[in-house]
Amino acid sequence: MMDHYSAPLAGYSVHYHVRYTRFIPNPLIQYCAYYTKPLNAISAYVVVMATDARGTSGESLDEPIYIDGRRHLEDVTTAHDVVLVDFYADWCGPCQMLNPVLEGLADTTEAVIAKVDVDEHQQLAGSFGVRGVPTLVLFADGEQVEQQSGALPEDRLRTLIERHTE
Repeated sequence: MMDHYSAPLAGYSVHYHVRYTRFIPNPLIQYCAYYTKPLNAISAYVVVMATDARGTSGESLDEPIYIDGRRHLEDVTTAHDVVLVDFYADWCGPCQMLNPVLEGLADTTEAVIAKVDVDEHQQLAGSFGVRGVPTLVLFADGEQVEQQSGALPEDRLRTLIERHTE
């Protein structure tokens, strides 16, 4: 990715040329590192990092994690005590209605909410026997303990989560 931007440096306006951008998925820490080279040759390469505050193992995250494959899902489910996985599709009406409920649960419970797009990860969804969306799978201590199909009400999901977080 090539881009230009300006940044103040000790009272000067310095123009940088972005040379390389890399996103590194990680269930605990996600960051984007920008490797830049100043266009006016004031200094050598500069690394600008934007960090995403992620909890350590066992802590709740305030928003859902989007899963990018089997290994990523395994990492998330083993790194956190309770994980609710939402197998969803963008075109699914009930899935869209469930989104604000899951975001609220991510913010107010000790569970981590993970989302798997079934259109992008068909084999992963198939390995869990997903036949319809949304399908919700609950993991506790790295093991699958529940699986439900359909958009469940918030109070039922909260009860399900709290049964495994107490």
